[in-house]
Amino acid sequence: MDAVAGNREGRRKVRLATASLAGCFGCHMSFLDIDERLFELVERVEFDRSPLTDIKHCGPCDIGLIEGGICNAENVHVLREFRSHCKVLIAVGACAVNGGLPAQRNHLDLGQCLQEIYLTAPDVVSGQIPNDPELPLPLDKVHPIHEIVRIDYFIPGCPPSGDAIWKFLTDLLDGRTPRLGHPMLHFD
Repeated sequence: MDAVAGNREGRRKVRLATASLAGCFGCHMSFLDIDERLFELVERVEFDRSPLTDIKHCGPCDIGLIEGGICNAENVHVLREFRSHCKVLIAVGACAVNGGLPAQRNHLDLGQCLQEIYLTAPDVVSGQIPNDPELPLPLDKVHPIHEIVRIDYFIPGCPPSGDAIWKFLTDLLDGRTPRLGHPMLHFD
């Protein structure tokens, strides 16, 4: 944790990146719900890849926050690249931690789903299953991210609150082991 404790005693700013995979982007919205505390956070961290910066690829970072599960080949690629650039990687939200809502498709046959959606649905006139090299190859199952890469910490919730994310990050930045008590955890 001392490797990421940052800027209270004149240390360099900690580099922080965020990414989203298969999910609803609700965890990023909760991150923004730390509201005016973002100004305090900016005093301690420098943002790398994030919707706040619109940087598409992650450089070397101290902390990475990642939300969403793994449902296609592109998610696997993005996750592995992100992990390789982050000293500490934190899975944020139910989709990252256990697959969340996207994993509800795991009990269904993917081929049958694609056929029904694109070929046999009542309003399909003349359809075809998309087969373009630009589209990421779907996986048979949605996976939580710890099944693909090593995760250092988990922030559960759907989504976790801005307060939970704030407490977790400030604990980490202050060199404390992050802990979230029961009142901070919720699944709305």
